[in-house]
Amino acid sequence: MTARDPNLQSVELPPMGILAALGSFSYVFWIAGGMELVERAAYTGVRVVSTLYAKAPVADGGLGVDLATFGNLFAVWALIQSLLPIFTGVWTDRWGCRRTIFASTVLKLLGYVVMALWHSYAGFCVGAIILAVGTAIFKPALQGTLARTTTTRNSAVGWGIFYQTVNIGGFIGPIVGGALRETSWSYVFWGCALMISVNFALLFTYHDPRYVTGTESTPTAPAGGARYARRPVGSLWRISLRELLRPVVISYLLIFSGFWFMLMALFDVLPAYVEDWVDTRDIVGIFSTTGVIESGFWRRLLITDESGSQIKPEGIMNVNTFAIMLTCFLVTGLARRLPATTTMIAGTLLASLAMMICGHALAGLAVIVGVLFFSLGEMLASPKFIEFIANIAPADKKAMYLGFTQIPVAIGWTLEGKLGPTLYSLYSAKDTLARHWLLDGLRTNDLPTPEVNTLQALATSVAPTADQLDTWFRSDPERLVSALPQGTAFDWAVRLGSIPAETLETTLLEQYYAPTVWWVCASVGAASAIGIWLYGRFILKPAAEQRSL
Repeated sequence: MTARDPNLQSVELPPMGILAALGSFSYVFWIAGGMELVERAAYTGVRVVSTLYAKAPVADGGLGVDLATFGNLFAVWALIQSLLPIFTGVWTDRWGCRRTIFASTVLKLLGYVVMALWHSYAGFCVGAIILAVGTAIFKPALQGTLARTTTTRNSAVGWGIFYQTVNIGGFIGPIVGGALRETSWSYVFWGCALMISVNFALLFTYHDPRYVTGTESTPTAPAGGARYARRPVGSLWRISLRELLRPVVISYLLIFSGFWFMLMALFDVLPAYVEDWVDTRDIVGIFSTTGVIESGFWRRLLITDESGSQIKPEGIMNVNTFAIMLTCFLVTGLARRLPATTTMIAGTLLASLAMMICGHALAGLAVIVGVLFFSLGEMLASPKFIEFIANIAPADKKAMYLGFTQIPVAIGWTLEGKLGPTLYSLYSAKDTLARHWLLDGLRTNDLPTPEVNTLQALATSVAPTADQLDTWFRSDPERLVSALPQGTAFDWAVRLGSIPAETLETTLLEQYYAPTVWWVCASVGAASAIGIWLYGRFILKPAAEQRSL
């Protein structure tokens, strides 16, 4: 391996120290970081609460759909947002980053507006698809900017800073979304539309960067990619496919899909798990001796419910972004001299352990421990993954290769988008387990006959006449339970069973095993870690030795 080989230029050049690297970045690098921060704040403001929005009853302003159904949207969302960058990265190399970022911002703004104006599952689907297209266009352009403004000597620190800005935005978004949804779900979408509009202003100070080769800029190479600027689109796609199918590239991308499966499960499934099962009063107790947080500042920062006695799922999820926001720069700086495969294996195994901790925790502090373990694993694995692919990319194909980074996202997120919510809905959701408990009680006649007013309220909920409902209650329990509106089964189980809510929660967890989805996620992560080790030993090392000859 030599520094002059464009495919292996990252290996032997000594990395800069942290302070030296900070002083080496151009202002375009920092503008790009600002745009990424804004984009992530808007995106996570919607993304983190989307599962909660989907499963919330229609009467409470939600979509009232089960997560197995919502998983279909997650799968489509993942495919569009993750596969399009394979091609949009080529267009970015041809047309330049500035134009591409502008087009993506317009689309993302439109997606949020559609979600705000069209309050239904169909409307959210359309808005999510538009948002996915806009994000798919944005990512290669933004990451291409960073790849072109870093060298092999400062790339570890540069990508660490980039990942830190991602999480600063990811920390801000849920705080805004969590506060706005107290008023109305539509306010969440309008707020995110306003946030993404800030990038129009930042674009006035941005220009397309020149390529960076080794440690020096190459002023003769235009930002759009001189070598490929005049090639027809079909030729560009063939070049992209040829580069993608290099064994050292495609095998690396496929193996790393397991990590993205776990990462997306954290965002797709954990919010629902926290809302259903986790008691966060132990966290509240740290900030208040009365069991209620009175301070408006702490309520907003921690994202509490209206009473101030529980932390919302968005608040638990923000532990991930907060930890990365504060320490990613340090972690990536300390890990900059470690081999890429070693760092990614360690990160993936830590994330797998975190899945098991989160899936078996019922107390807020225990879940936070799991999220912190995941955050450390993410800081080790994810920036190193992007840095590695950027460094093996030829200088004039940076955006193309960074578009390839969406392939493991596409595979991992698409599989998880359908499998994760579906497994949770089938085996872990409080609504599902409450339906099982009701059905078992009705079949064995263990439930007491409801009072007249309860029967009337139930009739209003499921819509039959009182006589039909009485028949369903004893002779057709499946029909009764299936007729209950989505998200209401637990409340009806409490009411019909004349049992305290906390007692019923304990009963459900004892009778029905809930952590199935977390075992699946942890197993996928462990398999990915083994695959990374095999890649380093049997694919990367032979390829490097062949190149050095």
